[in-house]
Amino acid sequence: MTRSLDIAIAGCGPCGLAAALLLHRDGHCVTLFERFETPRPIGSGLMIQPTGRAVLRELGLEDALVVRGARIDRLFGMNESGRTVLDVRYAALDAHAFGVGIHRATLFDLLHRAVAEAGIAIEGGRTIVGSERGSLLFADGKRAGPFDLIVDALGSRSALAPSAGRELAFGALWTSLDWVPGFDRHALEQRYHAASRMVGVLPIGGSQAAFFWSLRADRLDAWRAAGLDAWKSEVRTLWPATEPLLDQIFDPDQLTFARYAHRTLRDPREPGLIHLGDAWHSTSPQLGQGVNMALLDAWALAFALRERESLPNALALAVSLRREQVSMYQLMSRLFTPVYQSDSTLLPWLRDVIVAPLAKTWPAPKIMAAMVAGVVGGPMRRLGLA
Repeated sequence: MTRSLDIAIAGCGPCGLAAALLLHRDGHCVTLFERFETPRPIGSGLMIQPTGRAVLRELGLEDALVVRGARIDRLFGMNESGRTVLDVRYAALDAHAFGVGIHRATLFDLLHRAVAEAGIAIEGGRTIVGSERGSLLFADGKRAGPFDLIVDALGSRSALAPSAGRELAFGALWTSLDWVPGFDRHALEQRYHAASRMVGVLPIGGSQAAFFWSLRADRLDAWRAAGLDAWKSEVRTLWPATEPLLDQIFDPDQLTFARYAHRTLRDPREPGLIHLGDAWHSTSPQLGQGVNMALLDAWALAFALRERESLPNALALAVSLRREQVSMYQLMSRLFTPVYQSDSTLLPWLRDVIVAPLAKTWPAPKIMAAMVAGVVGGPMRRLGLA
């Protein structure tokens, strides 16, 4: 596209910030809108996969990401009996492949600083409630626009997107803690009791770890009522090595409950509007793809706007570039989530007794590494990032 577009981006998460940087770099006039007066991140740790790293590399941020995060070479999990039921190594895919564990605040800081340095406008304190004829509508009755294009990066509960999908039964309690000896600094480690209980430790750089505990959303009140001591005893029983981490938790408010949803819009395009990231497609975090898929969406949009002169044609191209991989990972998430987060007794038994041994047999290690790395479907090749 040779002409400059006036673009509104709703949401200052990683997807919105990355899209702003990419579109601004291509000469478009970009304004970010955020409900917080001062944009800020929400959440604890996440994984940046090779796909997400590729987009950040294009933005000149990959080196800083690696320095401030923690290199992850392996995903490892055991059940309560000590049987290894998950062992995914990036090296099975490629000698140079790895993930990066990082705090959401750190990733936000990298992207937000780049946006500020680029001089991209951010309007805070703008709670978006809808859109109309190319304009954004706010909770205070005001509006902004019209714009040539609105990019919806508001997440799975976006006020700009139609309702779709369903809330998942299981979520997770998350917190960030000081790193302690006894854990692998280059691995996401997890312990499972069937599929109903899971505790995990993820290095996120800066001598910190993200600590999480799987929990059904409808059991959150009962968890609070039982108190920290009862919960800590349950965690210690499942994974005794977590004791020094649990000692750092003295208030329930240190833990934030994350709810997950599985949703996919049939078509993320509307006239003059496109939904990206979780506003288009969201899943449980079992495959660790959320932020990475959003970054790929942002890159696809920028790529398509460079390739097509017509805005409708550009949006159609952006969606077509992403639809295959989005569909594949949505399906894989549907299949794998109950294996690790559910009240089923049969699925975890199959996982531990049948699937885990088969996963060690070629070519399963490479396939699993490709799934975790986010490269199934060849997204980087399709987007010119390979």
